[in-house]
Amino acid sequence: MSDARTLTDLIAAGADTDAALTAPGGVALTFAGLRALVADTVAALNATGIGRGDRVAIVLNNGPEMATAFIAVAAGAASAPLNPAYRADEFEFYLSDLNAKGLIVEAGSSSPAVEVARKLGVRVIELQPQRERGAGAFTLAPGPAAAAATPGCAQPDDVALVLHTSGTTSRPKIVPLSQRNVCASARNIRGFLGLTARDRGLNIMPLFHIHGLIAGILAPLSAGGQVCCTPGFNALKFFGWMEEARPTWYTAVPTMHQAILGRAANNRAVIEANPLRFIRSSSSAMPTQVIREIEQVFGAPLVESYGMTEAAHQMAANPLPPRERKPGSVGIAAGPEVAIMDPDGRLLAAGETGEIVIRGENVTAGYENNPKANAEAYTNGWFRTGDQGVMDADGYLTITGRLKEIINRGGEKVSPREVDEVLMDHPAVAQVVTFAIPHDKLGEEVGAAVVLREGASLTEKELRDFAGKRLADFKVPRKVIVLDEIPKGATGKLQRIGLAAKLGLA
Repeated sequence: MSDARTLTDLIAAGADTDAALTAPGGVALTFAGLRALVADTVAALNATGIGRGDRVAIVLNNGPEMATAFIAVAAGAASAPLNPAYRADEFEFYLSDLNAKGLIVEAGSSSPAVEVARKLGVRVIELQPQRERGAGAFTLAPGPAAAAATPGCAQPDDVALVLHTSGTTSRPKIVPLSQRNVCASARNIRGFLGLTARDRGLNIMPLFHIHGLIAGILAPLSAGGQVCCTPGFNALKFFGWMEEARPTWYTAVPTMHQAILGRAANNRAVIEANPLRFIRSSSSAMPTQVIREIEQVFGAPLVESYGMTEAAHQMAANPLPPRERKPGSVGIAAGPEVAIMDPDGRLLAAGETGEIVIRGENVTAGYENNPKANAEAYTNGWFRTGDQGVMDADGYLTITGRLKEIINRGGEKVSPREVDEVLMDHPAVAQVVTFAIPHDKLGEEVGAAVVLREGASLTEKELRDFAGKRLADFKVPRKVIVLDEIPKGATGKLQRIGLAAKLGLA
């Protein structure tokens, strides 16, 4: 539905008999099946006293049940998907902070979340998959009967999804996203990518993350298209899934794209037999060198987009051909209004560098119970993203760095992204992340962690000499560490903040 403002409306688009969700080796769940599952789940939650606005945490492995549980819970309550890899003390923090009323886990789950929920008095609701009825079909074990304060389907301004910011530098903040926010974002992505009922997505993104939930699942379903829900990213299985699901597109983070690229040479026949309409990348910067390589290998355009939790994911994106794509930029506004602001709240002209700010229907109204964070985050109705960037005369946005990640070397500012781009040009380098290393005199020094291409060798001195020809001396990494793998966050993102400590350099 073109103007859907609630999840119930959003999934009304698909034809009854069309497949909504599939899974490798499984049978399809139709749109009629998905809609019935949503209605049954809302009724089951209402019967145990959970209604609109009540927080329900979901701890399930990636796959079709995680997708359907998110949609079904969010249609009548506030869903809070949590990373199943969390440890007990992390579950305790999140379940308490959310003030969760219920926790959904698969029947027989050994997750530490179960024990924590019981300790906190949060109701544990067991989900029983019913795969023979279709991918993601399930029933919920009945709990003690109680009346929900506000039963029925959620309304546009009710909270649909509650996530925490990643909190790399501070305590994670609660981001409540309304039905209206989430639906606007799904519609924006659908429209921008021209998704239709003929499209099939292959979801490899984790579903406790905004990128997977909105771009991977909701956007294609809102077009009446189908999604194949894999058990999570696995470079070894990707091409087998591709052969089975025959997708027209997929979305992923750069580290996933790079791992897929590493296996593409042995899978040329699969790629040729299953031509993709486009490939989407989001959640962190994609090196332009990798974009070119992927486009060559898949014979499809790669569109890079820029998202964050507070915007219910997408803010800007590179358009599909025949419109211009500018590799290295994150494209044009693709949903909310996007502008560049100076520290005093003045909007800047094209070509001027400042903080990227946004406003629109997909943007959260504010962090929960956090007046200080909200005072810092909003200026004149604009949300400050914390990213530094510049917009050209055509409205294409280039991110120059996270304001908190800019390396301050004795007063000289270094953008880690700029250093990344130069180091990525070395033929031996497959992956790189530039980061700050604490320094007793300068405050911060420039460091780089590098993964080499298979069979390549490179010394620290050779890479520094290479960088020295193209970067001012103060930007050249003083320390280069060659690793087999760069430590990543839970969603596959490379994290600059705290990397020095992780690598024992702080």
